[in-house]
Formats: sequence, structure tokens, C-alpha cells
Amino acid sequence: MLQLAKISRLIALGCLGTILTSFPVLSAERITFILAPFSRTLEISSLENFAKTGRIDANLRQYLGNTTAEQQKEFRQALTTSKEVNPVLISRFFNTRMGEDILTLVGELITIQGGINGKFALRSALVKSAFEPEGVTILNLLRNLPTNMQIDVTKVQRLARAIDVVLKATRVFTEKVAQLSLEEAKKAGEINFTAMTDPRQPGLRQVEQMRLDLTDGRRQRELYLIIVKPKGQLTQKTPVIVFSHGLASRPEDFLRQAEHLASYGYLVAMPQHPGSDTLQVQNLLAGLSRMVFETNEFVNRPLDISFVIDELQRRNAREFQGQLDLDNVGVAGHSFGGYTALAVGGATIDFENLQRDCQRRLAFLNVSLLLQCRALDLPREKYNFRDPRIKAIFAVNPFNWSIFGAEGLAKIEIPTFVVAGTYDPATPAIFEQVRSFPLLNTDNKYLTLIEGQAHVDFSVLDAGINEALESVADLTLPAPYVIDSYAHSLSLAFFEVYIRKNPGYKPFLQAAYSQYLSQGQEFRCFLITRASSAALEQLIEDFVAQNVR
Repeated sequence: MLQLAKISRLIALGCLGTILTSFPVLSAERITFILAPFSRTLEISSLENFAKTGRIDANLRQYLGNTTAEQQKEFRQALTTSKEVNPVLISRFFNTRMGEDILTLVGELITIQGGINGKFALRSALVKSAFEPEGVTILNLLRNLPTNMQIDVTKVQRLARAIDVVLKATRVFTEKVAQLSLEEAKKAGEINFTAMTDPRQPGLRQVEQMRLDLTDGRRQRELYLIIVKPKGQLTQKTPVIVFSHGLASRPEDFLRQAEHLASYGYLVAMPQHPGSDTLQVQNLLAGLSRMVFETNEFVNRPLDISFVIDELQRRNAREFQGQLDLDNVGVAGHSFGGYTALAVGGATIDFENLQRDCQRRLAFLNVSLLLQCRALDLPREKYNFRDPRIKAIFAVNPFNWSIFGAEGLAKIEIPTFVVAGTYDPATPAIFEQVRSFPLLNTDNKYLTLIEGQAHVDFSVLDAGINEALESVADLTLPAPYVIDSYAHSLSLAFFEVYIRKNPGYKPFLQAAYSQYLSQGQEFRCFLITRASSAALEQLIEDFVAQNVR
């Protein structure tokens, strides 16, 4: 829980930097904190003098009078700590719908005098600060505010209370899932996993990779497909898994997972999703697009999966020796790809539920709503992406609760495995995976909660993000190989049972196996099944009744 609080602090500091990043032309002289009917001002010159000399004048003493020397030292350093950011990137991102949504939310807390939303001023000041030689600091952000600004303390306090509830919920539900997993494991009795095959280890097959450039003529959509398969010609019936990458990602980012499955004899097909991949982000940076992702990706992504299966069917006899089993396909996906997997598995969009959630106060504490709410721009049709050839889905960090709702999720009737992470800031487990698990209408459903899993593989992040993470004192994250050992073994076991129809892997889909995997690990994983669904649903109802007003 301490680790989660530190990650939240890191995110909050980043948001503060963004918040204090904006107002043009003139310079602000003071910040006014309003707690009606009272108000108090903080002179920016007092902060500048403190940063230069360390002296606390009468104005600043109102705020720092009860702080320790160490706290004052940290605050002084924070005022002048520089972060280099690309001003063009900042400008373009905050001109997107998603970026403007963020600014609008922040602008409700930090306003221009008169209570006017400060979103446009915030954007311009942030860009102006980014162009300065020293990079972005809190002080130059304040200097670039064009006018005196106001902070609504009541709204900030409301936000702080909501964050406290989120942190409490994360702790409570992590403990509950761990407890339920332990209870399931005890009921199963003793299982000697050391005497069984180890699905964490690579299989016996060598693997190879190929790329196909494809065009879907019906949609006039071009994409490429990465295929990872056992090396050489296929000589026996080969199970097929289609993997859907996440937002601002690409198929190549998931080669480790694909190679693990291929070493056990699977063909893994990983399509590019143009319009929500790395190329789309590059187009945004280059000024060729004003969207982080194209709204129609909510439709195109599931259709990409069915198109890939069609294409493999067309090529099966000629290129794959007729060995591909395309009547029993598994689909896996991460984040936006998790949504994609659930959609082709039968989940349907619930626009009314999505509209309600997007209009809730402080809704965007669930960061994934910044993405999900864009689906409201779609034509209000009854979308059904269910593909009967798909027989099992494995979704990692999917966003799903608001866009599908209870009715949409209940339409999933095939085996489903959902993976959540306790450190995931993008699709928080309590808002998304844990909350929706009881609603899946299938007897064969599984939820694994991984401690420390934070949505992305931090081993492949750029140096700047890694530096920011390392700057948070005592923050530790699990090594990638630990996360891989959990994901590789559980995904293999799941697809062996439900795609390959191999009952020998069923023991690995029990809570006891997650206990075995977690032995000696600082960051553990907890697996629960349908047997714990009712207890989890009851806890959700009780927690909401007691903590959500």
C-alpha cells in the first residue's frame, strides 16, 4: 500500500507540474486560495525569494511556519527542479480531445479570477514554460501565468478525499482477493507442482517470426501482421492465438509472450492496429494528426481480429500446410487490446452506462475514462463483434467497466481470464478488472491480481520515465522476469485447457498455483475463480455503500 501511495504521489506531482503550467502574456503576482467565505493569498515573489535565498518572509510563513527544516529544504529544491519537455509535443497533446479533457478537469480546480475555467490559460503557460532554456520548473510555470489565479480549496479537498477512497479501496480489494485466493487454495488440498511440468519455462520448439502486409478491401484498411510460430513447416494441428496490442503500442512489444506460446507449438498472430498504435502517436508528434487515437478504433480493432482469422484461413492450405485450427481460436490483448479481446468475445458497448460514468463528478480518477469516453463520439448503433471462431480470451489490464457495463459484460459466455495489477494507474483494478469480474457470465472465468504490476513493462520505457520513477524514494517495482513468469505460465495453462483441450494443465488454473508461483517473491500474484465471484461482488456492494457518497 505504501508503494501505491508513492506512485500516486509521483502522478500527483506530475499533475501539479501540469497544473502550474499555464497562463500567457502577462505575469501573475499571486495565487489566491479560496475556502468560502475566506481567502488567503500567496505572493509569487515570496516563492522566488525563498528559492534564491532560503529566507521565509511573512507571507510565506503563513504556509511554511509549521514545517521542519528538512521539509523546507525539499520544497525549495522542488521549486527549481527542472524537467525538460518537448514544447511542440506538449502543445499538440493538449490540443487533442484527450488533452483538453485533462485541462478542463484541472481548470475546474485552478481558475482565472471570477471562477472561469483555466484550461486554455493552463495550456498556453505550459507551452511557454517548456520553451524556456532551463526547462519547466514550478517557478517559471508560476511566472508564466498571465494573471492572478485562484485555487478552490473545497474542490481540492473533495478530490483529496476521493483519492483517499481510491487508495483505501485498492488496499481493501487487494487484501480480499489475496484472502479469497488463499481460501480457494486450501479447499483444493495439497498439489505437488514441483513434480509437474513447469509452464514458466520455454517449450521444446524453436520459433521463427514472419511479417505479412495486409489490406482489408472491405474497410480500405492497411495493416501489418507479425506471426510467431514453431520453426519450419507445420506437421500437426496447430492452435492459433491472436494478440491485440495496446494504445500507442505495436505488435513487436509483445514478442516475449508470443515466443513463449510458440515454443509450445502455438501460432501467434499479432496485428497492427493503425489509428491507435505507435505510428499514430508519431503522427501526432509530427503534426499530422490531432488525435491520440482515432475514435473509430473502438470498431476497427475487433474487426481487425476477425479479418486476421479470415486471412489465416485464406492462407492456411498454401502457407501453413492446412494445419491451423481456426475453429478454436484464442484471443489475448493488453489494455486497449484487452477491450478488443472482450469485444470479440461477446461484450457489447453500453452507451447509456458510459454516458453516466463520463458525467460523474471526479470520474477521471479512473484515468481509463479519458479513453473510454471517446466512444461516446461513435454513432449510437448496436455493435456486436462476437466471432464464433473465438473460444477463449485472455485480457491483461483491459478497460471495460464503463464502456461495456453490466449488460455488455454479461454477454461474454466463453472462458475468460483477466489480469490486473495493483500499481496500474491507467486502468485501475478497482475501477476496471476487479469491479467487472463478478459480471462475466461464464462458468470458466479467472482473475489474477499481480502485486506491483503497473500496466506497462518498465524495462522498455524511455530513460526519462525511468528517471522519474527512480526519483520516488523507496519505490520498488517487480523485475520484468517476475511479471513474465506469472503471465507466461498462466496464459499458457489457460490456452492449453480451453484452446488445445489439454486437461493436464487444469491444476495451473487453480488458486494453489498462484500461491506456488508467489513463494519467495516480494511481489505476489493471487488467482481466484468463479467460486469467489459472489464474495467479491458482495464486498464491492458493501464498500460502495459505506464509502461512496
